[in-house]
Amino acid sequence: MPLPQWLARANRVGLNRVVNRIGPRAPGLGVVVHRGRASGRVYRTPVNVFRRGDGFVIPLTYGSDSDWVRNVVTAGGCELETAGRRYVLDAPRVYRDDDRAAMPPVIRQLLGAFNVAEFLALRAERTDGERLRSGP
Repeated sequence: MPLPQWLARANRVGLNRVVNRIGPRAPGLGVVVHRGRASGRVYRTPVNVFRRGDGFVIPLTYGSDSDWVRNVVTAGGCELETAGRRYVLDAPRVYRDDDRAAMPPVIRQLLGAFNVAEFLALRAERTDGERLRSGP
């Protein structure tokens, strides 16, 4: 069971405002920039994010039914601000991994404690259009 929705609502009101400011520069954090499916409005959603291969993996701490996840999947991608850079992401794929294999060991344990096992994988390219290469 992912984290409760009341916590997601509380985060939107308070914590997200702070994280939106530091997320684009802090390690392990990022801000997903996406459009609403119906409204077309631009949203900025802070997330935990980890670089993996030619893209990123985001643990879905509130589950795959979250509005922002559905927006990204429906649109076929989004933008990500992380580590002082901006990436264009595409090919979104929601998957379940009870072993949390793509996560660093400490994060794996934390996610396990909250029974988080759903993830969003996205392929990345630089904003100049050059596809990122796998590796460090």
